[in-house]
Amino acid sequence: MEKPLLIASDVDGTLLGPMEALTERTIGVVARVTEAGVPFVLVSGRPPRWIAPIANPLNLTGYAVCANGAVLYEVGTDRIVAVHGMLEPTLLHDAVSALDHALPGCRYAAERIGESALDPEMRNFVIEPDYHNPWGDNEGTQAPRAEVLGHPAIKLMISRRGMTSDEMALAAREVLDGAVDITYSTNSGLIEVSAHGITKATGLAEVAERLGVPAERVIAFGDMPNDVEMLGWAGHGVAMANGHRLVLDVADEVTAPNSEDGVAQVLERWF
Repeated sequence: MEKPLLIASDVDGTLLGPMEALTERTIGVVARVTEAGVPFVLVSGRPPRWIAPIANPLNLTGYAVCANGAVLYEVGTDRIVAVHGMLEPTLLHDAVSALDHALPGCRYAAERIGESALDPEMRNFVIEPDYHNPWGDNEGTQAPRAEVLGHPAIKLMISRRGMTSDEMALAAREVLDGAVDITYSTNSGLIEVSAHGITKATGLAEVAERLGVPAERVIAFGDMPNDVEMLGWAGHGVAMANGHRLVLDVADEVTAPNSEDGVAQVLERWF
């Protein structure tokens, strides 16, 4: 493709190495990208409260697409710019009722959003007892299920020990597909439910429209099923060699794995 006018990258498994850290090579190429005036946009399943540890070392202050497209966040001002597809309590209860029959033994968590990454007026991440987070069980406010499901959320998280996310998603789609969107960013027994039609692609498209960049001049990087729509939307979609088979199938190109700075290897063609 021509030199991209906008670069979008997933974070975990893509921009970060296996130890969940940024390498000097990646930091260097992102610096050259932004010095050239090209926006570099983080597009992640992460909520806004998990963006600063990545954006700050990269000196990124512009937009980040969070929660799989549900939230557009401005890093430099710590401001929630837009929220799309809130899951209302009635839908949350209906989804959980269906999942309890299809996947007995699940535990649930809800991600909520205010006006900034961490809103003192609300509990941003609420979990029910025994909810398991593959990234570590050291955050979240524990609450009864009724409280977890009792307020609007940008994302419902479902964990189940002893199953892969692939297996969980297959079972969940049989009872929920069409009502909500189901995806995952790890295969360690965690799936994510978002409002129907809200994906990383819709979030990135909003950023591109705000910046006046056509889709064909956007390059996007990803590794997991929640990146599939984004790689398909972008003018050039790049999968990591360590990526899920669904991502490898849809990509225009496969780069080196995240352990070998696959994102940097591609961007160094232009920057």
